[in-house]
Amino acid sequence: MAKLQKSLKLYGVLILIVVFSFVGIVFAINVKEQEHQEKEDTLKQVELFADALALVKSQYVTETNSKDLIYAAIEGMMSSLDPYSQFLSPDDYKELLVNTEGEFGGLGIEIALRNKLLTVISPIEGTPAWKAGIKPLDIVVKIDEELTRGITLPDAVKKLRGKPGTSVKLTVLRENEKELKEFTLTREIIKIKDIKHAEIIEDGIAYVKLLEFRENTSKDLDTALQGLEKNMKGLILDLRNNPGGLLSSAVEIASKFVDKDKLIVYTQSRDEEKVEYQAIGGKKYLKVPMIILINSGSASASEIVAGAMRDHKRAVLVGEKSFGKGSVQTVVPLVDKAALRITTSHYYTPSGRIIQKEGLTPDIVIKEEESSDEKNKEDEVFEKISKEKKDEKFYKKDLQLRRSIDIMKGIMLLSTEDAPVPAVKK
Repeated sequence: MAKLQKSLKLYGVLILIVVFSFVGIVFAINVKEQEHQEKEDTLKQVELFADALALVKSQYVTETNSKDLIYAAIEGMMSSLDPYSQFLSPDDYKELLVNTEGEFGGLGIEIALRNKLLTVISPIEGTPAWKAGIKPLDIVVKIDEELTRGITLPDAVKKLRGKPGTSVKLTVLRENEKELKEFTLTREIIKIKDIKHAEIIEDGIAYVKLLEFRENTSKDLDTALQGLEKNMKGLILDLRNNPGGLLSSAVEIASKFVDKDKLIVYTQSRDEEKVEYQAIGGKKYLKVPMIILINSGSASASEIVAGAMRDHKRAVLVGEKSFGKGSVQTVVPLVDKAALRITTSHYYTPSGRIIQKEGLTPDIVIKEEESSDEKNKEDEVFEKISKEKKDEKFYKKDLQLRRSIDIMKGIMLLSTEDAPVPAVKK
C-alpha cells in the first residue's frame, strides 16, 4: 500500500511537471506572438509615416525640407508624452552641454510645459521675475505679444534669455484669476546662489533658506549650520520657490538629518527597475527639531528632501502644496548630434508616494498672505525710513514663516532627546 501511495505521488508530480512545462511553452509562444504582432504594428505605422512624408514632399504647395519635416514630427511625438520629454536639435543639445557657470542674461524664472501650457515653476528670489511679482503656476500666455501656444521649452528659454539690460514683456494668466496680467522685465546677469538666509531669528530657532540644489549647496549648508550650531535649538528649512536641481545634492542635504543608509528616495522605471538612494555619512543633526516650508514653487529636489524628512518623521511640513515635478529625464544623443530628453522613471518618497503630478500636501497648511497695493506702498515708505530695522525683522512680514516660528516653539517645548519631532496626525 505504501509503495502504491509513493508511486501515485511520483506520478502526480510528473503530471504537474508536464502541465507546468506545457503552460510555460504556451506562455512563451504567446509572448513571442505578442512581440511579433507589436513589431508588425510598429512597421505598419512607420510605413504610414513614410507615406505621409512622401506625400507632403511631392504634393505640398511649396517645396519642403525632409530634415525640417522629420524634426517637426519628432518634436510632436515627444511633446505628446509629457511636459518634460522633448526633442533637442543639434543647437539645443549643444546649448544644454554649455557650462554657464551660474551666470546668464535672463529673468530668473524656472518654467515648464504643464498641460501643454508654458507654466512658471518658480521665480528665483532676488531676480527680475521675483521683483516684478511673477508667481509659481503663472501661465505665460504671451512673450513680447507673441502667443506661446504650441511653443517648445527650448524656444521659450531662447525668447526669455537675452542681453542684459534689454527688456521683455510677459502676459500671464494667474491661477484662480480670470484677469490677464502684464509684466515688463529687464534682463540681468543672473547670479545663482544657493543660500539666501542662514541665521538665528528667535529663541534659538535657526532659519535657513535654500534657493536651489547645486553642486556646492551641501558644502554651503554645512558651513551655515556649523555657524549656527552652538545656539541652534530648532531649524526651519525654507524650500519655498526652490525649483530643485541636482538629485545628488538633495540626497546629500537630506543625509544631514537622518541616519546613514536610511532611504531618501527611489526611482521606478517602466520595467519596474527600482533604484534606491540612501543617506550617506558625514556630520549629522539628528536631535534638532525641524520644520520644512514648501509651496507651489517647491519642485523636484525640494520635494525629494521634504518627502524624505516627513516619511522618516524627521520634520513637519508647513505651507502650501508643492509643484509635483518628480520625473527623471535621460538625455540620449542621436546620430546627427541632436538628442532626445525622455522621461525614464518617476521619483517616490521612502513610503512609496509618487511625487509626479501629486506633489506634497503639507502637514499644516498655511496660505501665503497676499499684500495689498496700499500695504506695498507703506512698505516702500517704511523701507526708506528704516531699512536696517526692516532687514533685521524680515520674517515679521512673512505669515507662513511667522506661523512656523510659533509651531517650532511648541515643538521645542514638547521635544525630548529621543523624539525631536512629534508625529503629526493626518
